[in-house]
Amino acid sequence: MRSVIALHPMLKSGDILLGDRAFCSFAHVALLQAQGVHTCFRLHQRRKSQGKRGIDRWSKPKKKPVWISDEQYASLPPFVTVRLASYTMHQRGYRTRQITIATTLMDEQAWPDDRVAQLYGQRWEIETCFNHLKTTMQMNVLRCKSLDGVKKELAMMLIAYNMIRLTMLQAAARQGVSAKRISFIDAMRHAAVRLMGLTGVPTLIVNPHRPGRRQLRVLRRRMKEYKLLNRSRRDEEQKWAEKQGENG
Repeated sequence: MRSVIALHPMLKSGDILLGDRAFCSFAHVALLQAQGVHTCFRLHQRRKSQGKRGIDRWSKPKKKPVWISDEQYASLPPFVTVRLASYTMHQRGYRTRQITIATTLMDEQAWPDDRVAQLYGQRWEIETCFNHLKTTMQMNVLRCKSLDGVKKELAMMLIAYNMIRLTMLQAAARQGVSAKRISFIDAMRHAAVRLMGLTGVPTLIVNPHRPGRRQLRVLRRRMKEYKLLNRSRRDEEQKWAEKQGENG
């Protein structure tokens, strides 16, 4: 949570911050309200307002969160007012059926429940970005062994990711479409070709508009049937050598 608080200065009054239930707390909402930033968070599972709609008033908890300073917590108001918007997810492939959103968008005419639901649905796009990093760019397994090496590897991955996203933005401007619809993997290949000194193709692949699209979480190819290495390689080799000695 401290990392999120450090990003608050980048937000300006009138912005809307989307987040899952981990961001939904009294202190976080109060800090953003003081800054003039609206919130749209999934209601935390510990709150007893699941499935409810309408105005809800949250009192300031007695215990201070560990991620906020004493001075900041003392400056928070005794309560905050939020609006609860609930909807039911009927689409197959989604684990949760009933979803409750806590938001500070209080104008129900400008922001009816269905529009709040659509707004919160945009939060899922960050999961797609994580998937691009971990799967498409193969960042799920880091190769370096030292702490400095891991930091450098992460930095280079993020530099490459931002370069690909910039390529998507430029292609979207040229082709007159939203950057969300530009194929990430096609942009990655295009950026790699440009780094080689080649011009690449003039246009990138534009994905069709696919709201609510879902895919099975399956592997196209089976993994090799090797055992998992759950200890150091030296210990495993020593154990294997001892076992070979007993059999020999």
